[in-house]
Amino acid sequence: MCSFYLDLAIVVIRKFEAAIAIALVQILNTLQSFHELRAKTTIEGVESERSPIGVKLSGNDIATTMTTFYVNPVTGSDRGNGSRTSPFKTLTRALDRALPKTTIYLSPATYSTTTGEKFPLVVSEGVTVIGQEADKGENIILLGGGEYNSRTFRRQNVTVLLEERSQLRGVTVSNSGNKGIGVWIESTSPLLASSTLTNCALAGVVVTGNGKPILRDNRIIRNTSTGIFLRRNAKGEVRRNDCDQTGYGITISDDSAPLIADNRFGNNRAGVYLSHNAKPVLRRNAIEKNTIAGVVVKDESQPDLGSAQDPALNRIRNNARVDLQNESKYELISAGNELNARRVVGNVVFAELETEGKAPGPNQFRDVEGHWATDFIDGLVQREILRGFPDGSFQPEGKLARAAYAAAIANAFNLPRQLGTRRSFRDVPANYWGAAAIRKATEMGFISGFGDGTFRPNSYLTRVQALVSLVSGLGLTGGNLDVLGLYRDRAQIPSYALTAVAIATEKRLVTNFPDLGRLNPLRAISRGELAAVLYQALVTTGRATPVISPYIVNPDPYLPSFTDTREHWARDFIRRLASAELISGFGDGSFKPDAPINRAQYAALLVKSLNPPAIRPASQFLDVGANFWGLDAINRAYQGGFISGFPDRTFHPDQPLQRLHIWVSLAGGLNLSGGDDSLLNRYRDRDEIPAYARGAVAAATRARLITNYPDRDRLLPKQNATRAEAAAAIHQVLVHQEKLSALSSPYIVG
Repeated sequence: MCSFYLDLAIVVIRKFEAAIAIALVQILNTLQSFHELRAKTTIEGVESERSPIGVKLSGNDIATTMTTFYVNPVTGSDRGNGSRTSPFKTLTRALDRALPKTTIYLSPATYSTTTGEKFPLVVSEGVTVIGQEADKGENIILLGGGEYNSRTFRRQNVTVLLEERSQLRGVTVSNSGNKGIGVWIESTSPLLASSTLTNCALAGVVVTGNGKPILRDNRIIRNTSTGIFLRRNAKGEVRRNDCDQTGYGITISDDSAPLIADNRFGNNRAGVYLSHNAKPVLRRNAIEKNTIAGVVVKDESQPDLGSAQDPALNRIRNNARVDLQNESKYELISAGNELNARRVVGNVVFAELETEGKAPGPNQFRDVEGHWATDFIDGLVQREILRGFPDGSFQPEGKLARAAYAAAIANAFNLPRQLGTRRSFRDVPANYWGAAAIRKATEMGFISGFGDGTFRPNSYLTRVQALVSLVSGLGLTGGNLDVLGLYRDRAQIPSYALTAVAIATEKRLVTNFPDLGRLNPLRAISRGELAAVLYQALVTTGRATPVISPYIVNPDPYLPSFTDTREHWARDFIRRLASAELISGFGDGSFKPDAPINRAQYAALLVKSLNPPAIRPASQFLDVGANFWGLDAINRAYQGGFISGFPDRTFHPDQPLQRLHIWVSLAGGLNLSGGDDSLLNRYRDRDEIPAYARGAVAAATRARLITNYPDRDRLLPKQNATRAEAAAAIHQVLVHQEKLSALSSPYIVG
């Protein structure tokens, strides 16, 4: 290195003025000193007053490893990492960084080109975008459009493109541009749910190619041409949507054959418009008050309007000119619909059949339309687990007695009987309507009587009793009590039920309407609530397919689980921090707990977890560029007194961190005191602790910041620290600061 610099200086001297050459030699000598110092100086060898340390848990740029992103156009920055505390500014940025299984949460705002969005917004495979489902995205507006080159329809003006297995829920989509389309679905199978599509110049939703989407619970209103347009070979499900004040509520063309069920088509020019060879199945729709016609059938279309075995139960009435206009070449059969033959044009045959008191129109019960538990109720009624009342109602808000609950359990499950269970109760005579069901439910272990030998069949069942019953009867296990932090009224949960409620939450049995954060454990459970929790029990046991509902309590943000930490010694430490969104895993669902952690990653973890106040001015490190992902974290960790750089003004952000340096960093940054040197005697390898670090390690020991695996008495101070070890140390800091409750782990040094 030295000869290289001297040779270069000689060449320069021969070509330039002596003064310039002398100056250059001085610069080169400085460079030589810099390289020599950098070659010699490592984090292991620096034994200054404060050892330089410095992390966030990821491999490269932090955002790429996260499976949950947050977006806020008002407070966010696209230079952030997309976390709750550092959200992205644009949905475009979040979508660009998203991997399959990524969930993106949107804050209330208008997302447009003004805020930096680039249209169309492409929700790629397996990505979920969520706004506010309860109000169908009223205050979360995706506004704008961009050119999309369709494989089947050339160039289109589209706001959102949904790819395979993607989801868009709880947003408003609007595209008033020339031939503007809100959502485009082409040969994919996404979910569009609980959203509003409005003021689109051409269509709210277009499904084309071999698309098989699920369109559920959307409000599709005031779109110029059509609300929903299905073309080519589109199929899928269109359920419980409200299509209003549009040219055509839904247009189905070419060879499309979707299921159209439980929707409302009203105040449009025509409610349902069919052309070419369309063959949709129409069930329980309300098609009313359209200004020209309810249903228009043209060309060779053949809608399924019911049969003797499967009455359609559509309500087609009160449309201005005609309720059903058949201009096709085929005879149509109407079976089980509310349809006045005098308001029909064309060849239609009315099949006479009994509908067993089922009311036509959305849902089969007159008091369940629009109810939050509709999906759960329908699922159990179809399985004949629950039934309605003779007057055509379901009474979803009605309270549930213990006998009725036992009947539902007996219908839902056929499990082995348990030995020693009581088979009769003195207040349940043999001829009581629910006697057999009560006996079966008690013998399976779902419910029991009281100490006085009674069952009290007419007493109401509380919500917490239902959860305890299902957990016990199904033999479900688990139950991390931390998940109860979800519920603001957790203090009302009886002590005997704490573990069962935690298990029920983890298994996704709990549904809370309208407030996910309020369990109401002691309130009498309603029939609708029972339908929800019982259906979720069927899902948990693999007997039913999951339904999409914003009211199912999702424990994932609170109890994250990674594919490679389930049997790991640090699992609980990692889960705790992940539930607080202080750390995250990788796109493949792993955490890589035993991977080494570098200085930049550690700085990021420090700042995100501890948010240290600045106690000294920032320092500029020569090897941390302005565009480096961890620049802000490194600066803040330095200003907070947790890390320092090297004497040559470098930071070495990619250098692996040693276990020793974590404790020195934390003891210094937290100003821990009371580190008696005698505390180090417990470590069999105490002689490996450098002299400068002994006080800090003793202080960290006293504060219970140190975890040693597998041998609690071996410190291994110079071993590279892992992601799991860094997570455990930060967890213990938060416990020390009384921000987290203590964990019981055999690897915490006491």
